[in-house]
Amino acid sequence: MRKEFRLAGEGGQGLITAAIILAEACAEHTDLNAVQTQSYGPESRGGASRADVIIADEDIDYPEIKRPEALLVMAQEASDLYVPGVADGGTVIVDTTYVKSVPAVNARIIRYPISEKARELGREIVANMVALGLLVGVTKVVPEDAVVAAIVDRVPRGTEDLNKKAFYAGIEAAKELQSREEGD
Repeated sequence: MRKEFRLAGEGGQGLITAAIILAEACAEHTDLNAVQTQSYGPESRGGASRADVIIADEDIDYPEIKRPEALLVMAQEASDLYVPGVADGGTVIVDTTYVKSVPAVNARIIRYPISEKARELGREIVANMVALGLLVGVTKVVPEDAVVAAIVDRVPRGTEDLNKKAFYAGIEAAKELQSREEGD
């Protein structure tokens, strides 16, 4: 098993942190292997940012992804740039708070107001955790408790509860969306 994930948006949205947490959840709290790479523009906030994660049950000998099976986009530029590269039959998770159009692809498109949900929880800065919960809830790539352990290990002290709450909000959103799809 080898799964490739890309999280893309703008600097300051916390997607690199979310990717690190996903990789650490696998590598430190399960028997899976993971590698994480990142790319971002020269701006610390507002420039394009991308984080890739490969998860496998065997050694990962090549750390670059070709066509991610799951793609999370939280900015319009990220949608325009990366959605066409998603694997056929893959999944694209779109933050409808900031992404208004998605290129046509042969993939499952999941639309959810990720950043808006984070605002409802009290701080938009935890949108990355809502997004991570949605990604984990949709793909089921790693157990939720492994991700929660990685969140607690990685986030600043004093923010653990808010970050866990945001993660679980994403998990619940995934369940609601799946329930709706099955009801159609």
